[in-house]
Amino acid sequence: MGTEGLAGVRFGVITVSDTRSVDDDASGPAIVSALSALGAIHFETRIVPDELDAIRDAVLGLCDSCSAVFLTGGTGFSPRDVTPEAVLPLLDKRANGLEIAILGHGLGRTAFAALSRCVVGVRGSVLIVCLPGSPSGARDGVEAIREVLPSVLSQIRGDGCGHD
Repeated sequence: MGTEGLAGVRFGVITVSDTRSVDDDASGPAIVSALSALGAIHFETRIVPDELDAIRDAVLGLCDSCSAVFLTGGTGFSPRDVTPEAVLPLLDKRANGLEIAILGHGLGRTAFAALSRCVVGVRGSVLIVCLPGSPSGARDGVEAIREVLPSVLSQIRGDGCGHD
């Protein structure tokens, strides 16, 4: 499946923030824009506070209807940044290679990429990707895995080897 195959994939996008609303969120829309550039057209979006239960509930809710869930925010080191802690217990498998790809891509752009605790993994048949809360960091995270994203989704669905 090339990126044209993303048109049939439903993506969930969750902005984790105590201060953002639909009117001023830039990071969630940055992910939607980056995925749209790859051919994706189906999105469900949410904004939730930096709270373990709110994050988990949003992820689990989107796992029921989406093939991939991207989160932005809550991956730093402040006391309220709990996205990795909320998501890790939900994962059946970690995707360390994708985490490294996102980190490496980000570090090629800014040293501040090292301040994000990126988590990527699979729950059932859903890819879950936790990205930084800045619009540029979120966009860069999608860019980092754009080439392999169709193959990852294909493999998770069990469609064979998953690469062209």
